[in-house]
Amino acid sequence: MPMRRKNYHGPVEATVDILAGRWKPLILWALRDGTLRFGQIEEELSAYTPNITKRMLTRQLRELENDGLVVRKVYPEVPPRVEYTLTERYRSLMPIVKLMYEWGKEHMAGQIGYECDGKRTG
Repeated sequence: MPMRRKNYHGPVEATVDILAGRWKPLILWALRDGTLRFGQIEEELSAYTPNITKRMLTRQLRELENDGLVVRKVYPEVPPRVEYTLTERYRSLMPIVKLMYEWGKEHMAGQIGYECDGKRTG
């Protein structure tokens, strides 16, 4: 699938667009350790926030795929098995998302309703 082509005014705008949205950074964080199936991603996100719908998760995964950050592999099985993996292009963004995690853990701990391991605190 060809990557989405957009014109930006600068590199910060381009990076923010790639990571924009409530769910994309959480999806990318969920995939940090390897390949996951749709249901596993959904389960991982529900540890942080129960509000994402299947439709929204599908939409966000498609956008990440179009941006070249996620690879989607469909296996010809019944029921169909779909797996998502980060691309090498995303691996270069991982330090940014990790810094977001660390910054939030250090500076926003009092406002976060979940511990960093996904357990609800408030």
